[in-house]
Amino acid sequence: MKRGPELLRLAETVVLPGFEGKTPPDWVRRRLGEGLAGVVLFSRNIATPTQVADLTAALREENPQVLVGIDEESGEVTRLEAAGGSTRPGNFALGVVDDTGLTEEIAADLGRDLALAGVNLNFAPSADVNSNPDNPVIGLRSFGADPDLVARHTAAWIRGMQSAGVAACAKHFPGHGDTSVDSHHGVPLVAATAGELRDVALRPFRAAVEQGVRTVMTGHLLVSALDPVMAATLSRRVLHDLLRAELGFEGVIVTDGIEMTAVSGPYGIGGASALAVAAGADAICVGGEHAGEETAIAIRNAIADAVIEGRLPEERLADAARRVRELALWTVTAHRDTPARAASGGSGDASIGLAAARRALRVTRRSATASFPLSAPPHVAELAPEMNLAIEKDTPWGVGEPLGKLLPGTTVTRLEASTATGSAIEAVLATAAGRPLVIVVRDAHRHPWQTDALRHLLAARSDAVVVEMGLPGRSDLGAVHVATHGSARVCGQAAAELLAGDESAT
Repeated sequence: MKRGPELLRLAETVVLPGFEGKTPPDWVRRRLGEGLAGVVLFSRNIATPTQVADLTAALREENPQVLVGIDEESGEVTRLEAAGGSTRPGNFALGVVDDTGLTEEIAADLGRDLALAGVNLNFAPSADVNSNPDNPVIGLRSFGADPDLVARHTAAWIRGMQSAGVAACAKHFPGHGDTSVDSHHGVPLVAATAGELRDVALRPFRAAVEQGVRTVMTGHLLVSALDPVMAATLSRRVLHDLLRAELGFEGVIVTDGIEMTAVSGPYGIGGASALAVAAGADAICVGGEHAGEETAIAIRNAIADAVIEGRLPEERLADAARRVRELALWTVTAHRDTPARAASGGSGDASIGLAAARRALRVTRRSATASFPLSAPPHVAELAPEMNLAIEKDTPWGVGEPLGKLLPGTTVTRLEASTATGSAIEAVLATAAGRPLVIVVRDAHRHPWQTDALRHLLAARSDAVVVEMGLPGRSDLGAVHVATHGSARVCGQAAAELLAGDESAT
């Protein structure tokens, strides 16, 4: 058996590659006419909504049924709004509000913007139950730590997104929440028993399947209770026996980025891709770090060679390609039924996201004499941790910038782990002398340097206001503690309004 054109076409159908540039390169255009079913967009492909719409229109000139995927969770993980920050809060803030109608409305609003831009597959929502507060990669991307809450908001998010004609994707199956390793760098171990998995991690995915989610993304996790040898992405026990047979999922199973170390490390990108399809995956997501035609061809050839060598049944590959084509056809049909805004060129209602961010604020006032709202323009110290690879490192966040617009004269110092020295902390205190001090942290409980800096600042300024824009590990810090439950731009805006006493925000 050789790499015949039909076999190569089947293999090409299941690859969803990324590419460089804000217009489709020649190789993408050519391959879309030869069997490539879809692509994945990253922030490097995005400048403005109009530019993205032009890009996706160019893709559809080559293949009218092309799948265009994107990682647009809102909140911390945004591609469309990476340059300015998300106009919608992330999952954790929505879970704190716990209004499924609001969650559905936010997702539908986002879905309409994606449809307007020509995107028809969104790798969201995260259906992970964040049962480990020290999780380095999920955190605010989860709706919360309660499996029932996560399940009902996962279902609501899917309803909203798919009502706009954009396929939703529940991730990271079978649950990335109870882990302490980032699968971009290593293999996270899930130590839960089979019973614990069914009671906690799997509950949102069951809800997603029942809601009719079109795609499910695998997690590069070693779930010892299900398969002690192979990561979930490469495990037939997880993908076929559990997701297909037990949970009854009939849509497209797509891998998380196949170049991630957890799976590509032991097997290479091509080897991991072939193993994933053999295990039950239908589409291979690649190109976050290894974009280009060479990688796409290597994966296609590795999958074809696995068929030739008997490691991957051709019937399994054909089934995967069929599911991908059916998803593409669904997006075309669903697009014809999308709300008018997606067809007329309108844009999202920014007030929806800001209103949600305001509702997610939680204030703990520990001193009756604290000046709150602020009585004068403050000095703001923002402690900025290094973020995981799922989050764009240059996406703006914080309270200082929006607060400066409301209280002119506000000044800001931003410190990182390498710059939060004793002398830098003393300089912050000197600048804040005689003025209110606002300390902004992000997941302070996970970063000892933030905890140390916070302790130093509060020892000198017990009247300071602390704003936590990550997971709130504790609320008894500062004279006033404000938890935003997210670091999206609207979360910073909502906190700034609160601090400034902006009555128009209420």
